[in-house]
Amino acid sequence: MDADAEPGAPGLTAEDGARAPAEFAALHGPALRASGVPERYWGRLLHKLEHEVFDAGEMFGIMQVEEVEEESEGEEAREVRKKKPNPGGGGGGGELCYKVIVTSENGLQAADPNSIFLIDHAWTCRVEHARQQLHQVPGLLHRMANLMGVEFHGELPSAEAVDLVLEEMWRFNQTYQLAHGTAEEKVPVWYIMDEFGSRIQHSDTPSFATAPFFYMPQQVAYTLLWPLRDLDTGEEVTRDFAYGEADPLIRKCMLLPWVPADMLDFSSSTPEPPDEHYQAILEENKEKLPLAISPVAYPRDHVFKVYTDIQQVLSHLSHPRFTFTQSEADADILYNFSHFKDYRRLSQERPNVLLNQFPCENLLTVKDCLASIARRAGGPEGPAWLPRTFNLRTELPQFVSYFQQRERRGQDNHWICKPWNLARSLDTHITRSLHSIIRHRESTPKVVSKYIESPVLFLREDVGPVKFDVRYVVLLRSVKPLTLFVYDVFWLRFSNRPFALDDLDDYEKHFTVMNYDPEVVLKQVHYDEFIPEFEKQYPEFPWKSVQGEIFQAFTELFQVACAKPPPLGLCDYPSSRAVYAVDLMLKWDNRPDGKRVMQPQILEVNFNPDCERACRYHPSFFNDVFSTLYLDEPGPCHVTRLV
Repeated sequence: MDADAEPGAPGLTAEDGARAPAEFAALHGPALRASGVPERYWGRLLHKLEHEVFDAGEMFGIMQVEEVEEESEGEEAREVRKKKPNPGGGGGGGELCYKVIVTSENGLQAADPNSIFLIDHAWTCRVEHARQQLHQVPGLLHRMANLMGVEFHGELPSAEAVDLVLEEMWRFNQTYQLAHGTAEEKVPVWYIMDEFGSRIQHSDTPSFATAPFFYMPQQVAYTLLWPLRDLDTGEEVTRDFAYGEADPLIRKCMLLPWVPADMLDFSSSTPEPPDEHYQAILEENKEKLPLAISPVAYPRDHVFKVYTDIQQVLSHLSHPRFTFTQSEADADILYNFSHFKDYRRLSQERPNVLLNQFPCENLLTVKDCLASIARRAGGPEGPAWLPRTFNLRTELPQFVSYFQQRERRGQDNHWICKPWNLARSLDTHITRSLHSIIRHRESTPKVVSKYIESPVLFLREDVGPVKFDVRYVVLLRSVKPLTLFVYDVFWLRFSNRPFALDDLDDYEKHFTVMNYDPEVVLKQVHYDEFIPEFEKQYPEFPWKSVQGEIFQAFTELFQVACAKPPPLGLCDYPSSRAVYAVDLMLKWDNRPDGKRVMQPQILEVNFNPDCERACRYHPSFFNDVFSTLYLDEPGPCHVTRLV
């Protein structure tokens, strides 16, 4: 470290000098180790962070190379050169290419503790705020356009320049996410390194490594750059844009934003994953399956003691056969908000305790699993009632092939990219950019589903024709035999702006979940007002027949979810019951005979849904749920038996 930070410097004791690196290692060591930053650099890194030392300019320079097409150059060589990855490539006659090289006269030694460098970030944002920032932050659009080689004319941000930057940014973006905080705060952050960092090119055999690093005392994110070997003066600084991926096929897909490749010959078929896939999920979830038990028989007049941490249940369950207890140990029914894990122990110690969840129900409630099990009903393409979905972690080549096939056939290629297990549309993006989808794979685990380009719309007199979705509450009484009910009342959610396949980042045009932002208008239509209005708008489609198709889709979904033993299907645990919310939309489709139909599209299945609206408008809601699931008395309740 520098003299001013050494033990013995004025005002610092030896103890102080030793404490800072130890505290730094305690606070940041796990992140540095996970990123592979060698410990020999940590001391100098701390100094550079504390004093904001950006000394890369002393060691490196940016070289601008103009690649002119040679007359004598063969066609093949020209194609190869065209495909050279260059995030900073600009327009013009000859192609501008940037390289970062070592300019230090003595080269660079990997063993030198000083050989770690801070790269500043030029722009940091969450995707949903990107357009707004380009319009509003002074100078940002100009800087990004220059950095990305996007033509920019005039002082004011033009819509065209903004669109180009939003498209190009996926060749420059890097990502990290915060480990702590609210669901909103954990949404991945995307950033673009400064001009120096953004000019570093790709190599399959890189000379340097980079990693994002969040310095907690200053709450600032940087990118760290360090050498993987010694370099001489004039050698190029490169990094691996598909760092950490060894599979050549996946690497080819990951590098598509910079190295164009044709994946049309690769099969886009996605059969159901092998049994081991589900076994791995079970282990990852730390769920322990129950032992076989006999169904519990309670006397007809038994009053059940309910233990719950759900306020809506505490406030609205008033049926005389149920009473609340504050002791888990005394309860006949555990009705918990969070997921239960150790079914084995429960089945051994308290087999007569009834639950509000099933072992392995993540097969329904986690989006990638839902798509996998649905293929039991529809084959590798999936069933008609689920949008075509790919798991970006395990099915990236199949997706790229499918995307390129659709592109070649001139078919609609709008997709919606969603995290596996976040609700409320968080970190969910609609795009027709293949590069964007490929890069989203680097943040959190995601699926990509075909965006419904021809939804059935609902005419709102105050707005015009908007998207809407429908939420049904389904009650699963048992797996074997499959016993399934649906609550008779359903709920509707509407977009706030007329639907069109443009402005893909306009939340109020493309999404229907409006109840989490106090600033946003929430349009509510009760189901019994909706049905006559819907039938007035679509006289050839009586709601009863539309709902029949919806119920058929629910039936098929739960049949396939229960068709195989755990962990490949929901576990037949006689003490389990569950309430799920199924969200769906309707889309226009054509039957083989040319007849136009409304095809239900299941969007997701939610465990323990928020039942606030149900309780407000239908105070008997939880009495109906508990009577159906725990008393086996659906007769007087507002439910319809599906299976």
